[in-house]
Amino acid sequence: MTVIGWFQIILYCAIVVALTKPLGWYMTRVFNGERTFLSPVLRPIEAGIYWMSGVDEKREQHWLTYTVAMLLFHVGGFLIIYGVMRLQAMLPFNPADQSAVAPDLSFNTAVSFITNTNWQNYGGESTLSYLTQMVGLTHQNFLSAATGIVLAVALIRGFARASMRTVGNFWVDVTRCTLYVLLPICIVYTLFLVWQGMPQTLGPYIEATTLEGAKQTIAVGPVASQVAIKMLGTNGGGFFNANAAHPFENPTALSNFVQMLSIFVLGAALTNVFGRMVGNQRQGWAILAVMGVLFVAGVGVCYWAEANGTSTMHALGLTGGNMEGKEVRFGIVASSLFAVVTTAASCGAVNAMHDSFTALGGMIPLINIELGEIIVGGVGAGMYGMLLFVILAIFVAGLMVGRTPEYVGKKIEAREVKMAMLAILILPLMILGWSAVAVVLPTGVASMANAGPHGFSEVLYAYSSQTGNNGSAFAGLTGNTLFYNLTGASAMFVGRFLMIVPAMAIAGSLAAKKSIPPSMGTFPTTGGLFVGLVVGVILIMGGLTFFPALALGPIVEQLAMNAGNVF
Repeated sequence: MTVIGWFQIILYCAIVVALTKPLGWYMTRVFNGERTFLSPVLRPIEAGIYWMSGVDEKREQHWLTYTVAMLLFHVGGFLIIYGVMRLQAMLPFNPADQSAVAPDLSFNTAVSFITNTNWQNYGGESTLSYLTQMVGLTHQNFLSAATGIVLAVALIRGFARASMRTVGNFWVDVTRCTLYVLLPICIVYTLFLVWQGMPQTLGPYIEATTLEGAKQTIAVGPVASQVAIKMLGTNGGGFFNANAAHPFENPTALSNFVQMLSIFVLGAALTNVFGRMVGNQRQGWAILAVMGVLFVAGVGVCYWAEANGTSTMHALGLTGGNMEGKEVRFGIVASSLFAVVTTAASCGAVNAMHDSFTALGGMIPLINIELGEIIVGGVGAGMYGMLLFVILAIFVAGLMVGRTPEYVGKKIEAREVKMAMLAILILPLMILGWSAVAVVLPTGVASMANAGPHGFSEVLYAYSSQTGNNGSAFAGLTGNTLFYNLTGASAMFVGRFLMIVPAMAIAGSLAAKKSIPPSMGTFPTTGGLFVGLVVGVILIMGGLTFFPALALGPIVEQLAMNAGNVF
């Protein structure tokens, strides 16, 4: 661990915090339907979209109608992706003559991209055409990201409104999010990435001759436009198989740093949106502080573990830290920071192979995912995931002081607590359930590249990543099999939508309640005590749920490594 390494981490955190307030101000105006500096250009386009689609922007929806509209929207997205992948051999913009994608892989990929997971059981440059990458994947990256954001905004409205039966209009919200937030940033972002050296072309793959005289095919394509939204929208699906470790997806140290910033900025800004909409920005800063405590702790452990290396490396006289699976141009600190950022934010992009991390270094990304998309999280998903834990923390606080739990002027009652628990318990059901099945069935064990605790960690990480809609992998597991394609798709679907429905039910319930003014018995929710309480609830619930599985994987692997055994 070095001073320059910690300086990079501190600089990253400082820039994220600095961007939170202005972006939060802008996004609040967008979702309140207020005028922004882009309105003169984009307002006519927005109105035209409503006119063509028959949407009344002034008509809001009940939480159930809002949720059904969201689900139907994703059915359409699934059919588009699946159809394009199955028919890509007959469609244009296919310079490498890629054949149709297998049915089970198409199914898995379609579910992956509509759920904002972007789990990839394929190599993009060797499997997909340009059209599939653009119309299927990049297109859905925008819409799945917008969906996560607007669902968080709908839940925020539940806290902010009083005696109302509506939480907004899904079609209006997703249009405004895509048009005013995601597209403008991505246009500028794409140009920046092209400037950094990232390809953006519809030309064919390049044939090159090496110094030895051998022929080499260099894959190119419309890369920058996909990378921009995959990072900003915390999607993570790479154009190339090596993802952000590929020099065409991450050319420079500057592009690496900016990509990490883009993963966090919108999720962090939503905390400020929350504070503004409920009328107290300190509430938003308190939630960001909870996220920050968990994030900094994770970065510290991961960086320490990778910089320290392993006892086996020390025995060989290698004291420079664990560089296996990392790009020399990024080094240990940028790789460790990227790993924690991408799993804290449910992005899934990787610039190093998590499978090659030390046991403790690899455990941190795993824990980040298993905590439930709350440390900033996927755009929107982190916010509504964190608010579920806030509800539980406030309920615990209410029991401690003997008063009805209250949060930002709303009573937290049995219905909200039950819905929050239902949403949170969805994750361990899928993660632990499918992991248990995979490690006992021959078809599941056959895909494990490593024996012992590391092989178990590969399986546990795969189902954690898919259920948590992250998309990164330990990379040692062969996932493109019928078993893993189908079980993984079910984990992704349940992890996304069966968590959303209870969250939206909470939004509807809260919006219908009256606001109550704070009293002497109201538990303060903007100070250090509240931050500590929420952090404690998150860690206790995560520890009770996942510690036994972690003990069988990375923890026992670390103990074995200390004894000189490696896997």
